[in-house]
Amino acid sequence: MASALAVDIGGTKLAAGLVSSEGVLVRRRQAPTVGHDDEALFAGLVAVVAEVRSGDEAVCGVGVGGPMAPAGEEVSPLNIPAWRAFPLRRRLAEATGLATFVDNDAKALALGEGWVGAAAGTSDFLAMVVSTGVGGGLVLDGRLVDGAAGNAGHIGHVIVAPEGNRCGCGAQGCLEAEASGTGIRRATGRPSEEATPEVVHHAGTMVGRAVASVANLCDLGLAVVAGSVALGFGSPFFAAAQAELDLRARLDFSAGARIVPAGLGDRGPLVGAGAVGWRGLGYPILGGDAPMAPASMRGP
Repeated sequence: MASALAVDIGGTKLAAGLVSSEGVLVRRRQAPTVGHDDEALFAGLVAVVAEVRSGDEAVCGVGVGGPMAPAGEEVSPLNIPAWRAFPLRRRLAEATGLATFVDNDAKALALGEGWVGAAAGTSDFLAMVVSTGVGGGLVLDGRLVDGAAGNAGHIGHVIVAPEGNRCGCGAQGCLEAEASGTGIRRATGRPSEEATPEVVHHAGTMVGRAVASVANLCDLGLAVVAGSVALGFGSPFFAAAQAELDLRARLDFSAGARIVPAGLGDRGPLVGAGAVGWRGLGYPILGGDAPMAPASMRGP
């Protein structure tokens, strides 16, 4: 049975897996994100991909941090300094020989969670990753919102604390600067794994504040949150986020909005990347959702 070669590229790890057309992750491998230049990092990625392949892949789907050019033709992840305007889609297509589709990792998560996760059957929701950075993907009216260059849903750069911490993007008070693993380390001098209850509460509050803004703006009632920081912090983080969301989302259509842990757990990034691939081939992941890239961009 054909599968999608799924690739997830993060600031701390590279992962690859095989995802069936039913959304089942059947195999996976991962390795640390290492390499001080673009080619060394890409070589590490290709090595992880080679470990997981079985020979029956129909497509390659990729989730990676942004920003990026349309269809992932060039990527410049803020959490991967070695890649600036790196031609990821073309290079992976050449390396694998597969039709290759690239999207933001948090948008990929949105596809996965809407397909077979905590948002399955929901036509309007936000999916978020709170990890090394903070990203998001929006689904409205049953369709993933792409934006002009594919960067829509970047909730990590919603301003939640105008006088807060300086963000890696150059702005002040972004959600990413207040709640991501990178932001927490910069602000406290300690990794998120050693966060105090006060830091956990602050991060959850900031996430709830950002979600409230999106709920008020986009008329949605569900936010699904994944990522090592959010899931690692657990119940206290989600309680703080829900309390802030209840406080800030008070319109008739946004009151009662919920923020919940992602349903796919640590499978989410690869299932989402697989969904990017299947979506690229026209598979109705969210029921009528159209692929972002035209057919002419599928091959090498």
